[in-house]
Amino acid sequence: MAADVRTHPIDRAYLSLERAHPEAHWDTGGIAYLNGRPPRLEDFRAYVGGRLRRLPMMTYRLERTARPPVWRPDETFTLERHVHEVVSAGPDAPRSPLEAALGAPLPRDAPWGVWLVHGPAPDEYAVCYRFDHVCQDGVAAALAFRTLLGTGEPARRPPPAPHGRGDHLRRTVMALGLGARFAFGVLPVPGRRPAASFVPSGRRRLLRARVPLERLRNIGTPRGASAHDAHLTALAGALGRWSREAGVGLRRVSALLPVDARRPDEEQTWGNRTFAVPVRLPLSEDSPSRRLELVAAQTSGVKRRSRRQAIDDLVRFMPAGPTAWYMRQITSPEVTAMVATSVPLAESGALGTTGVTGAALLPLLLPGHLFGAGLAFFGDRAEVSFTVDHALPLGERLPDLWTDAVEELERSLAPPRPAPPD
Repeated sequence: MAADVRTHPIDRAYLSLERAHPEAHWDTGGIAYLNGRPPRLEDFRAYVGGRLRRLPMMTYRLERTARPPVWRPDETFTLERHVHEVVSAGPDAPRSPLEAALGAPLPRDAPWGVWLVHGPAPDEYAVCYRFDHVCQDGVAAALAFRTLLGTGEPARRPPPAPHGRGDHLRRTVMALGLGARFAFGVLPVPGRRPAASFVPSGRRRLLRARVPLERLRNIGTPRGASAHDAHLTALAGALGRWSREAGVGLRRVSALLPVDARRPDEEQTWGNRTFAVPVRLPLSEDSPSRRLELVAAQTSGVKRRSRRQAIDDLVRFMPAGPTAWYMRQITSPEVTAMVATSVPLAESGALGTTGVTGAALLPLLLPGHLFGAGLAFFGDRAEVSFTVDHALPLGERLPDLWTDAVEELERSLAPPRPAPPD
């Protein structure tokens, strides 16, 4: 492993955002739910330490004072600083161990942490993994999940586009054109910010809902869309109904969609390698099937091999100045209202003899955003999670509204029943 590794411009852009909004939560992560008796803390630390041999980048720290900041081996690394335990027993135990794990601070010198979470049930527990977003993105975190609790398989990525004569010039022109298009698209437009804002409390909570993955695939696949497209469509339906119930006007809303820009041979990276793409949610469209068409039309461009190649080139070669400007714009509530991501985690998982029964993301809640939404694919289940501020009106309604919107999509897209015979 290299002694020092320079940070990527996207990492430096996140550092700049953190300095501008020190009151915000800049950590994200995920939770795995397991059945069986939880291990002892010392055994769990030994288990994590053994798995970290396959994740050497997690024993590095971010040297923020260097110019530019660099990733450097942490000479003082200890598992005690990174692996913790929250239990519900005892007079000083928190009412909700999971909320305590989600709210525990990340020390500046420990940009990630793992919490072994005990609830009141003796035969089930959870593992909570959190990290500062400047240190990892969702794709790198999914790799950490698969290494710690899964089978360790690499992420599925489309093969690179074939190279031919004059290919470099074509790719340069396409990347520059795409960059200009994205830059124009993130300029503030009046009416995107919610008409009636709320004053955040600074305290966040995690809300979840679960559906079989096959349901989302059955919605999207026959229409050339993905399960994530179905998720975004249901999110648009849920958000429209939430707006009416909560009395928060939403005239125009775009979700921020992170796109993985790693090369096929770039499984482990320090920091971030995702490009943020805005996707406008069709809240005013009454027809669920039409909403799906509008969402899929936007995301289909990102899925094309040539477009993905251009995004990869942008992430690889875009200078720090334009990157920081774009990140400030795309994360502004005047441009986007939420982060909406999906991450395929694993087909199965276990910790020793206890099996993982489910997994959920802790989506990033950016300053001024309504909420963060994440969709985790684990086995045959899709679990949506919302990170919301406690002060968000009717925020607790979002998981049920999303589930209702999925059912509405299924009903609207179901083939008509044949007329009964005369």
